[in-house]
Amino acid sequence: MGKTVLDYDTVALDDEHDALVIIDQTKLPGDIELLHLHTAKEMWDAIYLLQVRGAPAIGVAGAYGIYLLAKQIRADNFDDFYIEFVRQKEYLNSSRPTAVNLSWALNRMERVCLLHREESMDSIIESLKEEAILIQQEDIDICRRIGEHGLSLVKPGDGILTHCNAGKLATSRYGTATAPIYLGEERGYHFHVYADETRPLLQGARLTAFELQSAGVDVTLICDNMSATVMKQGKIQAVFVGCDRVAANGDTANKIGTSMVATVARRYGVPFYVCAPTSTIDWDTPTGGEIVIEERGAEEVTEMWYEKRMAPESVKVFNPAFDVTDADLITGIVTEYGVAMAPFTESLAALRDEIDHR
Repeated sequence: MGKTVLDYDTVALDDEHDALVIIDQTKLPGDIELLHLHTAKEMWDAIYLLQVRGAPAIGVAGAYGIYLLAKQIRADNFDDFYIEFVRQKEYLNSSRPTAVNLSWALNRMERVCLLHREESMDSIIESLKEEAILIQQEDIDICRRIGEHGLSLVKPGDGILTHCNAGKLATSRYGTATAPIYLGEERGYHFHVYADETRPLLQGARLTAFELQSAGVDVTLICDNMSATVMKQGKIQAVFVGCDRVAANGDTANKIGTSMVATVARRYGVPFYVCAPTSTIDWDTPTGGEIVIEERGAEEVTEMWYEKRMAPESVKVFNPAFDVTDADLITGIVTEYGVAMAPFTESLAALRDEIDHR
């Protein structure tokens, strides 16, 4: 039996060959191709072009990437090393502005660099490697804990709808929104999962449906404009989605179309849960209105995935990659520490206090 996509790490470090290794997600589901990235430009392109995607996976890729780039720096003293380190860090961080995990991981790596500034260059590099590995290990643990908390919100046989890909391919393992699904599959819950196709990049069709089917999950692919129909027909008992950034008031930024799903879920009384590691919470952003939304090229809407162009030449295209789901549409935010409920300004603040006192 041949390997499936589940047999490969979404993001991995090949330290011997100074390479960041990723699954090229733009080639899925047709081909499982591994990319070995060595330069800052290759890493930047891989993140921007969505060859590696999903907030947690981007964070891990950023951590390994800046470690590998730090290994390439030639400097006789810390100050010169640090100037180049920051330059490379800021360059990588510019690849995706909306997902907070990238800047979170890169800032964490910078703090390690500064913490060991009095040590030798070799010691600093080793500390950066250890921190990057720890970031990935924590991601695996966090996703499993999110899965446990999410699983407590549903029952065997439930229908679950998810949007975009917040699965294994967006993290190191388990995923965030799919973590309850994977744990439920292990425990015989037999969920019926509906995956939105997720226009225009089709992450739900190409990635979520692909990985869940590979894992033996009962998954049905639907077009984005069918979510209301399956909810109205009573096929959905819960919605689980991932998240790229959580504002302090509980507004969440996720793949475009998420807010539409949340609005429909409210109409039909279906609980809407956002699965988000606490690294995704941007405590310095008061509301979703302050979140920078990345806009991408028109060709993703008019040409990509089509054999022939599917829109008139020169037609104007608006292509925001994310939208903001207002906090009042969200039933709960599932984190590794538990489920935060409304009012989110209070529950998220309490969560922050808990983290600070750990």
